[in-house]
Amino acid sequence: MRALLIPLALTGFCQAAQAGDISSAYTDLDWKKDCVTYAQAAEGDGDWASLVCSGYRGYPVLVGYDDARESVYYGFPSDDMTAVWESFTAFNGSGPKVEWRIETNGDTAIPFAAIHRRSVSNPEDEKKSIEVLVVAKVAQPEEHQGCTIGLVLATGNAQANDLARKLADEKAKTFTCGKDKREVIGDVPPFGRVDN
Repeated sequence: MRALLIPLALTGFCQAAQAGDISSAYTDLDWKKDCVTYAQAAEGDGDWASLVCSGYRGYPVLVGYDDARESVYYGFPSDDMTAVWESFTAFNGSGPKVEWRIETNGDTAIPFAAIHRRSVSNPEDEKKSIEVLVVAKVAQPEEHQGCTIGLVLATGNAQANDLARKLADEKAKTFTCGKDKREVIGDVPPFGRVDN
């Protein structure tokens, strides 16, 4: 009898340790329809704005705009609404769709990563832009830790979406923002982080 119980107990333990199902969901990001501006430059005080936008099931998206560059934060920021500024040094803009990587356990679905296409100006040819997939850790309500964990060159790379999903699924949940080094796949334009 004991010999029968041990395999059953191990089976139950292994099932409990397994991760939930991972899938994707998509949301729109349209500044005019999906966002509210909560801070902006006064007339003559530069060209910047801070917006909060709807994301996946109550998870917000914060967009910081400054001089034709964008920093995007996915999830819940700290109470003072400040997020780290992360952006390309060249002019850039975010795409109209956000892919959320979601882990589902029973009735609970939690977005743990976001994949978002960015169009970055090409300093060598202003008429052509470089497409990059930004892979980000989604900040949870109790942790407020969100940041870019990887960059995947999308221009000329038919596997970019698959590579970004693999990176998100393998690294986002355990990535420590401000400490771990982001992964770069391909020759992407310079990207930086400024802690507020």
